[in-house]
Amino acid sequence: MNLAVRLQEVQEQVINSCKKAGRNPDEVALIAVSKTHPYELISEAMRLGQLRFGESYIQEALPKIERFEEDRASEPAREEPVEWHFIGHLQTRKAREAAGRFALIHSVDSVRLAQALHKRMEQIAENCSLDSAPEPASVRQPILIQVNIGREEQKSGVLEEHLPALLEQALELPRLHLRGLMCIPPFDGPPEDARRYFSALRELRDGMELRFGKGILPELSMGMSQDFELAIAEGATLVRVGTSIFGRRNYAQQ
Repeated sequence: MNLAVRLQEVQEQVINSCKKAGRNPDEVALIAVSKTHPYELISEAMRLGQLRFGESYIQEALPKIERFEEDRASEPAREEPVEWHFIGHLQTRKAREAAGRFALIHSVDSVRLAQALHKRMEQIAENCSLDSAPEPASVRQPILIQVNIGREEQKSGVLEEHLPALLEQALELPRLHLRGLMCIPPFDGPPEDARRYFSALRELRDGMELRFGKGILPELSMGMSQDFELAIAEGATLVRVGTSIFGRRNYAQQ
């Protein structure tokens, strides 16, 4: 089965899942998880109309983004609003490289990381003020807070009881644009088991909005190839699908 067929099938699954849940398909964005896959495959997906891509490793993502920018510069007629999303664990020491390069960073899980991203965005804004473009006030990094919803020791993410403090700190950093929450549920069970974790994240988001302001966390990034339909039923606005689109990952490509 080729990429075009796989991508169309996933797109149709997203639409059908939204209809089944009584939701507008425009409420759910498909992130094609392209980590470990070559740029040529990503470029083909772009030609097929997929415009959002998820990467997990800075050392792999940045060369892909740079190559895309080179291609775009050589084809000025192409104006598709392609977005790069960072969905993997982000080390604080890598924050400088990530800040300002992604449409959305899904995996902020500590005050230290949030502060490091903010510090780098402050530097970028200062440079913009010297260059007079873009408008410095608009220089902000959109982020999601990753929640360790399954309380797994081996996974990244803030625990539920520490989430309010992290949200409060993130909201005080003007160069960050807090957009919502992300989770990766436990894998040790059938896909149906993930639904309770998706429901828990949605309920947690709702509780945080009661505390910090309605509508302040519009995005829920949850659901992957094996369970994104369940995530959509529970309110996901961003689903991260890799294997069902690109096939099995080749980790030798990292």
